[in-house]
Amino acid sequence: MSTAETETLETTAEVARATAAQVLAEASRRRTIAVISHPDAGKSTLTEALALHANAIREAGHVHGKAGRAGVATDWQDMEKQRGISISSAVLQLDHRGMVVNVVDTPGHADFSEDTYRALTAVDAVIMLVDAARGMEVQTRKLFGVCKQRGLPVITVVNKWDRPGQEALALLDEIESVTGLKPTPITWPVGIAGDFRGLLERGSGEYVKYTKAPGGATRALEQRMSAADAAALEGPSWQQALEEHELLSETGADHDEEEFLAFRTTPVYFTAAVANTGVGQVLDALVDVAPSPHDQRDVAGATHTLAEGFSAQVFKTQTGMNPAHRDRLAFARIHSGVFHRGMTVRDDRSGRPMVLKHVQTVFGADRSTVDVAWPGDVIGLVNARHVVVGDTLSENGRISYPPLPVFAPEHFRTVRPADLRVGKQFRQGLRELDAEGVVRVLTSDSRGDGEPVVSAVGALQFDVVQYRMTHEFRSPVLFTELPYTTARIIDAADAPLLRAHRGTEVVHHTDGRTFALFTDEWRVRSFERDNPGVRLEELVATSS
Repeated sequence: MSTAETETLETTAEVARATAAQVLAEASRRRTIAVISHPDAGKSTLTEALALHANAIREAGHVHGKAGRAGVATDWQDMEKQRGISISSAVLQLDHRGMVVNVVDTPGHADFSEDTYRALTAVDAVIMLVDAARGMEVQTRKLFGVCKQRGLPVITVVNKWDRPGQEALALLDEIESVTGLKPTPITWPVGIAGDFRGLLERGSGEYVKYTKAPGGATRALEQRMSAADAAALEGPSWQQALEEHELLSETGADHDEEEFLAFRTTPVYFTAAVANTGVGQVLDALVDVAPSPHDQRDVAGATHTLAEGFSAQVFKTQTGMNPAHRDRLAFARIHSGVFHRGMTVRDDRSGRPMVLKHVQTVFGADRSTVDVAWPGDVIGLVNARHVVVGDTLSENGRISYPPLPVFAPEHFRTVRPADLRVGKQFRQGLRELDAEGVVRVLTSDSRGDGEPVVSAVGALQFDVVQYRMTHEFRSPVLFTELPYTTARIIDAADAPLLRAHRGTEVVHHTDGRTFALFTDEWRVRSFERDNPGVRLEELVATSS
């Protein structure tokens, strides 16, 4: 055994004996946040700009960048790069001012809501990104509703201030009317939307003047100056910003940490993420304003403290991150205790013990082995194939955190391989995509295993299946649309009654559940009227 390996083992042994004070100290250094918004508000661009300001990368790329430029690190899948959208949650771990910031970039498109909602169960606060021109859009409103339900503190970032948009005060009014939270701006724009000159930092009264770097791939140059110098340089634009700042103070729109954590206010920042402008203040907010991890309640309502033994919950699985090895990564958020490589944990669902030897931290698609992790950190379990989304892992095996959201599918298609010679790849690919939650793969007694039914929340999920089956699993597929629009969970013993009902099909999932598919809600009500003793369970979103 090498000296380096011996030192690692000694360090791991020391970590395994970490005191409660050490666990709490490390947890206090963590910030775990998600970025949410409507599609095309700039989530992935902001996430990458945060990484740039934390010195985690040297250049930021853009999904729709110029030829030859790198793609956004969090949009690592080829389909994401080609379409310019995020289709899967991604994780970045950043170091800033001695703190560890875990950032989860979530999909914005409604068709991938299930992935986003699950990611929100793994964070302690969110950045809500608002387009300066379009304000609070539909998907942003829906996702805010989830944050409200979970009591997640919300940091608001008004993005794209370098483009024409609404007036800043009007945006604050809209944010307050939609969310019920009082906006308390930390930074205030100098210059109207589309004429972004710089920022007034309301706490210090200083002016930060920005000069965009060539191409926008590196940090914008910052020049700090006093209010007097700002007035001389910017004239009426500075005077207007100053008057609006004073008006905000008069109306009580100054940041108060207790009010923010109590979900009564939302601090607001103004940025132009594509130009890396105003992003440094947002990164500082994640350290100064966002909360650290806190105690969690299990499914029975009992509280588990940060300093208790190790526990974590799996909120996502992903294959294809390392095409050379076709491995599978299960993402888990640590809720308590300390992870150390080689430790043994148990899965609450199966009761099976696991030795955590191969665990990694993730930066977009880049991965590195981790020896130690603390509450708030997100770790990736390599090839833990019996672990599924929602499972709780703990040292004693007796902790179960609340179930994660499950959405009712509204789209159904049969799928078959375009080439029958690649049946093995076809079956493997569908198994992996089902395990990830990209779609739910169902088998029908009448159709057989060769042509399963796939169900999805949104139609765009089928495009993901088509692309990944073709490019990752080398098995192009053909879809046939089915007339069903809704599903109900049924008792397997009632399957013959459902099969006999017109406009209904019975299918099975590998988790042991049996489903009845109906063409419309009228068919559901008709069956319930004729069979009052048969229980039909709705598949709806659940949250902790």
